[in-house]
Amino acid sequence: MTIESSVLYVVATPLGNLADLSPRAQEVLRGAAWIAAEDTRHTQGLLTHFAISARLLAAHEHNERHAAEQIIDKLAAGDAVALVSDAGTPAVSDPGAKVVEAVRAAGFKVIPIPGPSAAVTALSAAGLTDARWLFVGFLPAKGGERRRELEALKPVPAALVFYEAPHRIVDMVADLAATLEPGRTLVIARELTKTFEQIHVGPLADGPAWLAADPNHQRGEFVVIVGSPPPAVEEGLPAEAERVLALLLGEGLPVKQVAKLAAALTGAPKNALYARALELKDGAG
Repeated sequence: MTIESSVLYVVATPLGNLADLSPRAQEVLRGAAWIAAEDTRHTQGLLTHFAISARLLAAHEHNERHAAEQIIDKLAAGDAVALVSDAGTPAVSDPGAKVVEAVRAAGFKVIPIPGPSAAVTALSAAGLTDARWLFVGFLPAKGGERRRELEALKPVPAALVFYEAPHRIVDMVADLAATLEPGRTLVIARELTKTFEQIHVGPLADGPAWLAADPNHQRGEFVVIVGSPPPAVEEGLPAEAERVLALLLGEGLPVKQVAKLAAALTGAPKNALYARALELKDGAG
């Protein structure tokens, strides 16, 4: 693989199991002139494992704007730079987005090197059949703000994917159970790809008890997924049933016959159709 000059490579790194670093990612880390890392000491351990020698610079949440300026200077000098976070894919609830934004604005090329992502890893083993999922990331640390955000997310017709830290996992799951429908599916995935990996799947209402059952359940880094909300119960008759009723009544048919025909055509309950037909005929609808 040829490393291009003046390019920022966004490199996904292992969540825990170092064997998950792809051959392509290894080549980029070996060939880049600089590696911009969330924690240079942490990344140095990864590089040492793979016998990679590289010059490191810090790019974390507290210096990301300054780091972006440094990286742009390196790119302008013709160097290739690899951007990594401590684990997983940079810029996904990790530093990196501001760097990528600044590099693109400066006119330099950005190449993603895909690999581990905690959210996708957890989803792949969850067994959820939801058609859509929404990545939320970390909820607010304060309980009131967290519950308000959950109330706003409650009607979203998708599985919700969160990240959470060990010192907040108990409060966070308690708020999930108190705010969202208790029958939703809950997935708690901890320590993904690591020695003590664990993936729990069960009703949301049972989540707090599962965490309390074993102190080990509260340790590690977490991906928490909540399945989609239950289907809304439709109030009144479907729009199609209303349309059929109106058409049949317009033909001057008796109400009883209208209800019977509408039930056969739409599958709606005959009693409800009869009552609605009376309302329409009397001018109440």
